[in-house]
Amino acid sequence: MSEALGRRGFLGMAGAAGLAAIAGCGVDNGTAVGPKQGGRLRAVYAGGGAKEVLDPHVQSLFVDIARHKAIYEKLVELGPDLKPVARLAAKWDHDGTATTWRFTLRDATFHDGAKLIADDVLYSLSRIADPAVPERVAQSSLATLDLKRSKAIGPSTVELVLTQPNAEFPALLAGIGTQIVRNGFKDPAKPVGTGAFRYVSFEAGRSMVASRYADYWDEPARIEELQILSADSEARANAVQGGQAEYANDMTATFARMAGKAVQVVAAKASTMQAFVMKVDQPPFDNPDVRLAFKLLADRQRLVDVVLAGRGEVGNDLFGKGYQYYPADLPAPERDVDRAKSLLAKAGLVGREVEIFTADASAGFVEAATLFAEQVAEAGVRLKVTTGSPQTYAKDLLTKGAIGNHRSGAMPIPQYITDRLLSHSPFNVTHWRRPAFDAGFAAARAVTDEAERSRRYGVLQKTLRDEGGILAWGLPDYLVAVSAKVQGVQAVPPNTLDQGRFDKVWLA
Repeated sequence: MSEALGRRGFLGMAGAAGLAAIAGCGVDNGTAVGPKQGGRLRAVYAGGGAKEVLDPHVQSLFVDIARHKAIYEKLVELGPDLKPVARLAAKWDHDGTATTWRFTLRDATFHDGAKLIADDVLYSLSRIADPAVPERVAQSSLATLDLKRSKAIGPSTVELVLTQPNAEFPALLAGIGTQIVRNGFKDPAKPVGTGAFRYVSFEAGRSMVASRYADYWDEPARIEELQILSADSEARANAVQGGQAEYANDMTATFARMAGKAVQVVAAKASTMQAFVMKVDQPPFDNPDVRLAFKLLADRQRLVDVVLAGRGEVGNDLFGKGYQYYPADLPAPERDVDRAKSLLAKAGLVGREVEIFTADASAGFVEAATLFAEQVAEAGVRLKVTTGSPQTYAKDLLTKGAIGNHRSGAMPIPQYITDRLLSHSPFNVTHWRRPAFDAGFAAARAVTDEAERSRRYGVLQKTLRDEGGILAWGLPDYLVAVSAKVQGVQAVPPNTLDQGRFDKVWLA
């Protein structure tokens, strides 16, 4: 993604917008004051320039997600363990086969005073599924939803029918781009949601302003106004340190190490993943011995210490540590250079060169690739580091390079598999395509008994760890910087309910 503003651009924009310091907040004789009403909070995120959108069903950037979260809501959100929790849907159940689901809506109102009803849900899902707008990001995850057979059961209950059983369906409704809009919603430039903040203004690549919604069902926000701004990494750091923002998202470990006393760093421990991804259908990684050798060559602790500045944990080639369905009994492979040399010699790779495709698309990518090249060289293989465009890297990686960098934020493990590890997954960067794996996953997802479903997922994940193309070397902390004025920010993974919950924070 492109960064919207540099340091000077952010400072100039902040001045032009007339961003005054928050009035009436601070401390009383050195003692922190309790929760207060009032004030404006300025939150700064990595920018996407003209790519930023107000349409809640077309989003991929953290800054878009934050803006939509303030204004709109979903039926379901994700808790810190990535299990689904109730939001606009107060409760749900299914028919015993996980094919037909009923969701009971809570008493909530849109910003224009209209009550939330079942027809709003059906309209929202139909809008997401519209094949004429393929950029609506939840289309693939909700592909099994049969809208022709789904219906309203009175104003406060909606029945959703699937084409195949899926015990994970509520979690899919918590995915990116699943917000509920008003029935008949047409113009994203005039957003009306049920969220804690009411839309005021928006300029792509720069800023959105929203005001406190007094009739919000889940206790109105304490702050009166929220401004979400776009800036690159350096500008975010300067803004929160210089008092031009009270909250800065997705900060680097380097910043965390150097932040002054005026800034607090809130760390969600080991809640994201950094990996090298090997295409299992291309030489040399179509050879399972080579994939295993590269996994054995990774000095994971060294990568964590250097690339993440120690702000994270060692990974074990699987996504989702600490989340529901994670097989905690599978340890990380220990480094074994001698065994790796033997495997690479058997494969005829010793003395040859392999290209690793990387880019400055995420903090640490190039550094990780460079350090890993040094580690692989110990086994007699030259890993040539080639850099691409950071703006297009995520898309380029699907087709370029036999090995590259990968980062994932928080999501349920079944969603990660759906998006990245099935034969027809849209983001299958390892080219892992096994019909038997696809069938096993579909069968596991249909099991309504949670313990048995978890067992089956564990078997599939062991196969991925042992045979797949993901070398997940590290689990970085997710870092947020906040001014000492800000209270109530929780250390939770990104993409979960309480991350970026600006209706729950206050200015001391």
